[in-house]
Amino acid sequence: MATRMSTAGVARAYDRWAPVYDLVFGPVFRRGRSDAIVAAERVGGRIIEVGVGTGISLPQYQPGNRIVAVDLSDAMLDKARARVREQNLHHVEQVVVGDAENLQYADNSFDVVVAQYVITACPHPERALDEFVRICRPGGEIIITTRVGAGQGLRGAIERTLMPVTSRLGFRTDFPWSRYEAWAATRADVRLLENRPLPPLGHFSLVRYQKLTEDHAR
Repeated sequence: MATRMSTAGVARAYDRWAPVYDLVFGPVFRRGRSDAIVAAERVGGRIIEVGVGTGISLPQYQPGNRIVAVDLSDAMLDKARARVREQNLHHVEQVVVGDAENLQYADNSFDVVVAQYVITACPHPERALDEFVRICRPGGEIIITTRVGAGQGLRGAIERTLMPVTSRLGFRTDFPWSRYEAWAATRADVRLLENRPLPPLGHFSLVRYQKLTEDHAR
């Protein structure tokens, strides 16, 4: 299948992106990064950013939080490690290679899970979402910035047509909101707090889920 993605393939794609990632995507994703960090810091505490890439977001976190930074691409993380050293980001606990679909942390380890522009780069997105819920403490939040596909119409057709190309570049164009809805319907322990389109065009959204306590699980 031309649009099939693999973990190794995504890692290779982002290793190739590493030298130019901040230049190409930094300005495009600036608003989403800022909004995600503001949302995460409303909860605060121990925060994991999954898919941290070059660590471009790390200096924006307040020093009172404890940050764990994870990404699949070691080349991207080399830039994140350099950023942590050069800017003396002492609130960053770890910068480590990790797979969003198989995170090596215990259940309920974090107050907040942040995943910026990651879900559509995962070979099995629902598996990653399940992992985010697993490592988030009850009452904590999963904060996602994500591309939301059109699903239908001309834009949806274009997104599906582009998939063989974009999947080789490490991300999906075809990922409609209905896929998040279908995933959430399988989980009795999460509730949607927010789904807000991000400017300028609304093709990306800020999505927030809360992991429910046992008393409030559906």
